[in-house]
Amino acid sequence: MTSSRQDAWTQDEDLLLADLVLRYIRDGGTQLNAFEEVGRRLSRTAAACGFRWNSYVRKQYKAGIDLAKKQRKQLKAQHSTTERARAEAPRREVQSSSSDLTLRDVIHFLENLEITAENANDVVKLNVDLKKRVEGLERHIQRLEKEKHLLQNNLVVVEDDYKALIEIMERARKMVVLKEDEKSEKVKFQVDQTSKLKKIEK
Repeated sequence: MTSSRQDAWTQDEDLLLADLVLRYIRDGGTQLNAFEEVGRRLSRTAAACGFRWNSYVRKQYKAGIDLAKKQRKQLKAQHSTTERARAEAPRREVQSSSSDLTLRDVIHFLENLEITAENANDVVKLNVDLKKRVEGLERHIQRLEKEKHLLQNNLVVVEDDYKALIEIMERARKMVVLKEDEKSEKVKFQVDQTSKLKKIEK
């Protein structure tokens, strides 16, 4: 029985989980077997590995899963084609205690295995690049949110200052009008004996 761990998953552990599950899918194995192998390697339970895969890692590798399933179909098709060709035509057998494969079959299988491994590595690299890009965009969004908040605060301050300035100008205008009215009330004119207009002040 594998020991259980309660600590958080690291990025390397997620990559190992993804790599093994994708390999099992591609090779026609079950995910449960993949979870058991990952559990043995990481000293985690198969259930914990399955939960991590289904809750988080699988979402990050949708393209890789599709590619692995496609490669599984191609391998099955190639295998059935090889079996038919072997049954229909005479063949040269490689002496082996464990199989009846021809040398050409082995070479063909190894070439396909190399191609699928390269494809899996490309998918993993692409996924890492996309994760970095998403993290960069998230940081950029956070910066923009802070700038937006700061600008909104500044706008409120400017609006308050503008209202205060308008109030001050209105008060000053009223004071000027009142002073002019007072001056005009103090000055009076009167016609004197020579018929000239004469200013009389109170």
